[in-house]
Formats: sequence, structure tokens, C-alpha cells
Amino acid sequence: MLKGKVALVTGSTSGIGLGIAHAFAREGATVVLNGLGKPEEIEATRAQLAADTGASISFIGADLSRADAVAELIAKVETEHGRLDILVNNAGVQHVSPIEDFPPEKWDLIIALNLSAAFHAIRLAVPGMKARGWGRIINIASAHALVASPFKSAYVASKHGVLGLTKTVALELAEYGITANAICPGYVMTPLVQKQIPDTAKARGISEEAVIRDVLLASQATKRFVEVDELGALAVFLCSDGAKSLTGTALPVDGGWTAH
Repeated sequence: MLKGKVALVTGSTSGIGLGIAHAFAREGATVVLNGLGKPEEIEATRAQLAADTGASISFIGADLSRADAVAELIAKVETEHGRLDILVNNAGVQHVSPIEDFPPEKWDLIIALNLSAAFHAIRLAVPGMKARGWGRIINIASAHALVASPFKSAYVASKHGVLGLTKTVALELAEYGITANAICPGYVMTPLVQKQIPDTAKARGISEEAVIRDVLLASQATKRFVEVDELGALAVFLCSDGAKSLTGTALPVDGGWTAH
């Protein structure tokens, strides 16, 4: 379905981003990976994805907390592939701390990577999409774009911002064949979530097992983690003709969390 399309998925060397990259590659898209990790591990991931799907897979590294690095990333994609049709802003970082102890440098990093990077990538990708009359912008927000949780001031603020950005961009681009939507997952057992379990346990003074049971999955009615493949399937649908009138939306994939 996506043959001939070029997709950039930020933060795609693991977790949700890698799952979406897999889904796009299986549909025939040319996929550009981006993210952090050891070079040899990233190359192994890239090569395995190419072997599994037969798709063209490349990797371009960038420090997305810097606006100039985001610009270099978008320029490299368009130079190397001649186009950028699908942009998935997935890269993100988290820090868990009471507001009075929240390190300002962590706030700045989270806002830069989770929100500002998406803004810069979108503003630079849009001209080419407009010229071609087609584009798909998918922002991976979070259930935390819709509701809040304690000790996550920067993350919740950034994800609320991502949703506002998504809606604004959707309205601006509605007549150009370009859609913009936000996928809002509940908890997925990714490296990001695994890392915050001990931090949350410390902040709340409870065990890590209690964090999983009483914090992470407490509001998810299904009482299970969202699976990466579910998010990949939704991302593929958003790129289909069946979703061409779906724009400016927040799509919760959260096991019923935000239904409460």
C-alpha cells in the first residue's frame, strides 16, 4: 500500500518507533530510521528490518533536541531519497520527579525533544508535501496528551503541546492533501517505560511491582500493556486512502484509560 512512499520515523531504533517502521516497511515504504544506540546495534537493526521486509531501510542520526540537527535530518532525507511523504514524530524522553525537585535542565530537554523537535520537523517537511499534494504527519503523543499524572510535569506539558500542534497543523494543511493526527498510546512496555519504573517507585515510595500494578496499569481497563504492533497497524491505516478525511484527531490506544 505504501510502495513509492518515503517515511521518516524518529526515535525508531527501538520501541514504538521501530514497531511503526516495521509496519511501514511491510507495506512497501522506503523507511528512514532515526534514534539513539550503539552504531553496531543500529546497523544490525537496520539490516534485520531490510531482510525481514525486503524494503529499503536507511538510518540517519541526529540530536533532535537541537533545531539545526532537525533541519539537517529533514534535508538529508530529501536529498538521499528525493522526497518525504510520511513523517512520524516519535522521539521522546521522560523524567519523573515532584515539581519542586524537577531539574530545569530536564524540563528544557523534554520540551525540546518531545515538542520542539516535532515542530521543526513538520515545518521543514511541509513544503515538499504541499508541492506533491500528499502527506501524512503522525505525532506519537500519549494518553498524557489528554490526561495528567503526578510527577510528570514536563512530559504531560509536552504531550499536551504535541496535540495542540497536531490540531493546528491539520487545519492549516487540510486543503493540500496532507493530514496530521496524534496517536495517544497508553502504557507500552518500551525502554522508555522500563526506565521510568524505578524512578516512579522512588518518587512514590513504593515497589517496582506496585508501580506496574497500581500506577502504570491502574487506569487501563484491559489490565495489559498496549502492544507495539497495534500502534503500527494504526499508523499504516492513517496513511491509507481510507483515512484521507481523518485529520486533527487524538486517537487513544490506551486500553480504556481515557474512558474513565
